Amino acid sequence: MSMRSWSRRTFYGIATLAVLTGGLAAGAANAADEIVIGASLPLSGPLAGFGSYTQWGYKRAVDEVNRAGGITVDGKKTKVKLIIRDDKTDPNVTASNTETLIGRDGAIAMLGSCTPPLVNAGALVAERRKIPLVTACAPLESFKAAHKWTYAWDLFFHEPDLASAPFKMLKDLGVETNKKIAILHENGPDGQVVGGKVWPGLAKEFGYEVVQTTSFPLDSTQFSSAIAQAKSKNAEIVLVMAITPQAVAIRKQMAAAGYTPKMMVIEKGAEPAQFGEAVGKLAEGVLVGGYWDPSFPFPGAADLAKAFESETKQTSSQHIADSYAAAQILLDAIAVAGSTNADKVNAAIAKTDKTYVVGPIKFDENHTAKLPMVEMQWQGGKQVIVWPKAKATAKFLFPVP
Repeated sequence: MSMRSWSRRTFYGIATLAVLTGGLAAGAANAADEIVIGASLPLSGPLAGFGSYTQWGYKRAVDEVNRAGGITVDGKKTKVKLIIRDDKTDPNVTASNTETLIGRDGAIAMLGSCTPPLVNAGALVAERRKIPLVTACAPLESFKAAHKWTYAWDLFFHEPDLASAPFKMLKDLGVETNKKIAILHENGPDGQVVGGKVWPGLAKEFGYEVVQTTSFPLDSTQFSSAIAQAKSKNAEIVLVMAITPQAVAIRKQMAAAGYTPKMMVIEKGAEPAQFGEAVGKLAEGVLVGGYWDPSFPFPGAADLAKAFESETKQTSSQHIADSYAAAQILLDAIAVAGSTNADKVNAAIAKTDKTYVVGPIKFDENHTAKLPMVEMQWQGGKQVIVWPKAKATAKFLFPVP
């Protein structure tokens, strides 16, 4: 089954199956002298770019705890073992991985995958197994819409904040266009929320005209027709919500069509470094929402980026920060609980009230914690903050060259 055909009904069915077939007691496989935490991540497939950053963040948090001797549970210092399985960017694999991690590997808690279809698939299995799961990388509305969570917790951006950032930036900076917008969005959970609902509403609120809206499946590769329509309607602003392979295809096909709108926002897909590497100079001027940067005044922000770049020789991504924070929150909760009992750990997560590398984290009644948004732009082969002014690290490049 592809991500396109993934549905709430389907993963409810899988979770029910997990309950029926997952008779092995959680924790059966882990040794008494270690705390096992599991994670299913997209280390291959279309979302592998996100998965690699998330894996690094999780591992770093666990390594730091182990270097300090581990976590005290039941009065004894115990090392943490992190087991990561590749979900291949397939929600079905995420669900089966989560079941294996809990039932066979003995995970007493889980860290989430990335993007709503994968995060929700794993979270629902953890929920039915009554195992705590902390995640980032799932926009909050799509996370809340999937289930009334008891054991799953999410820190990430709120879709309305992401969607409104370009409009607020245009207003604050006094940028002039012909106010014609074309929207191209995937039909995944967050694509439908942002591209299908929030962007059109905001366009009207801020005095813009949506001259075209195109929705496409998550596995689409050809966008020539939609691009030709946007060009023919003289849309000077193009808003895109797509995963990275599609974002790359759209940007390249726009260039091939000789269409360069004055402003281009490509949410989600333009964030990983892989986007810039794939499109080269065509990345220049592309905007993408952001929730973290090494310049943010939170403890360890600058050092985290330096550590990633030193270890991997790659440019850092904001996903190293949300994943690092998610793992720290879970590890802190185990320490506060002083136990690996799922309900005690879950209760400790609920009481989280601390500033992490992404900022202050305190979960609300929906088990979500909102990260503030900034607008980032590709300039000179890297991403810089161009809005709001108080956090800007560079001037807004307009129009797109």
